[in-house]
Amino acid sequence: MSTQLANPAPLGLMGFGMTTVLLNIHNAGFFPIDSMILAMGIFYGGLAQVIVGIMCFKRGDTFGTTAFTSYGLFWLTLVGLLVMPKMGFAASPAAFMGWYLLLWGMFTAALFVGSLRYPRAKQVVFASLTILFFLLAARDFTGSELIGTIAGYEGIFCGLSAIYFAMAQVLNAEFGRVILPVGPVAVAAYEPAAEKQAA
Repeated sequence: MSTQLANPAPLGLMGFGMTTVLLNIHNAGFFPIDSMILAMGIFYGGLAQVIVGIMCFKRGDTFGTTAFTSYGLFWLTLVGLLVMPKMGFAASPAAFMGWYLLLWGMFTAALFVGSLRYPRAKQVVFASLTILFFLLAARDFTGSELIGTIAGYEGIFCGLSAIYFAMAQVLNAEFGRVILPVGPVAVAAYEPAAEKQAA
């Protein structure tokens, strides 16, 4: 019986990508927030990514564990921030939401640096997500609808880039060859000194 573990990343990327596209269709001004976006944020963007993070932990993948679990919980907290005021809890002022989004942008920028040792497609996901968080923070700090609309279109691109990277991993693995290119790895993987000596 094979003990090889499946790659959980495509599932997490799809949960992130599809939910991000839908939310940013709203940010771009096409539709209001509704139960469909909230449900995606709870289940596919939220719970699915947390599960993927746990699966990455089992594989010894620190980057995947940190990224997928964090973004899964991001979606859950975002839904909470939208729903809790309807339940009688105080709503966060826009400027305070700006700080929330700014911190997520800083976190994502650090992960983008980590993504530089991975294929270009992964770098695009984290670079565009970093830009998205900073744009959304700027929208909430300034109250600019224009910045919010720009963020919406940029977020749609970000979500689509995650969907592309997810499907590239699935299809390339299934066919055993490159169906959808993901670009070369830019930086060689780091090997601790102890591992180098043991090799």
